Amino acid sequence: MRKTILITGSTDGIGLATATAMLSQGHRVLLHGRDAEKLAQVYTELTGQAGNPRVEKYLADLSVMAEVETLAKAIARQHSKLDVLINNAGVFRVAQTTTNDGLDVRFAVNTLAPYLLTLRLLPLLGESGRVINLSSAAQSPVNIEALAGRLQIPDAFEAYAQSKLALTMWSLQLAHTLGRSGPAILAVNPGSMLGSKMVREGFGVAGGDLAKGVDILCRAALTEEFADASGQYFDNDSGAFSNPHPDALSPQKRAEVVHAIENTLGGL
Repeated sequence: MRKTILITGSTDGIGLATATAMLSQGHRVLLHGRDAEKLAQVYTELTGQAGNPRVEKYLADLSVMAEVETLAKAIARQHSKLDVLINNAGVFRVAQTTTNDGLDVRFAVNTLAPYLLTLRLLPLLGESGRVINLSSAAQSPVNIEALAGRLQIPDAFEAYAQSKLALTMWSLQLAHTLGRSGPAILAVNPGSMLGSKMVREGFGVAGGDLAKGVDILCRAALTEEFADASGQYFDNDSGAFSNPHPDALSPQKRAEVVHAIENTLGGL
């Protein structure tokens, strides 16, 4: 059965590779990017000169919450149903760490934007949809002040690790809150140090085969294996469901992070 799948950050790396794989399987793929020229180039590459009605493109800078809202509205105008949302877009090492809204860009893109986009698209996802959030083996206790933009974390890896734990925490919390009345929500570490642009720029190494990450994202999004996995964390380094950082297993700490996210978004 053909699915309609939105993949954020799908103009390069694992996002593009997953989009290509999904398209080859006959699914409708909604591409997203923040660079208009790059997005247009990828769209042309995937559709060919004759075009392909199963590919759409959406432009938005996910560090700007107003653009996240606009993205959600644009998708809702075109679609009454969305089968899968893969929150793949992420940042690690950046030149400018503060957004125009005063947020830490790592938290803005890696944590806040996927939360807001997921909430806005819940009506399209319904009870049968799936949300796949790209987590990481890098997870560090979340500083609420940093998440809210009131404190800067100078170390790029630490900021990234906190933003990914925050993403994992809200994934589990939202899955618990919605229960069976919402889509399945999973946090997935696609594999450490895969050969993405982020790894090349952040660590100066080529990284491993992206196919490992693409395979698990396709499985998580499409197969029965993950149909009842809402509220769980899958670690592709071990190839199994696993426990994330202990903070993500605490309902109280998860609720505190979600409350901080809501307050931060509400204050923009």
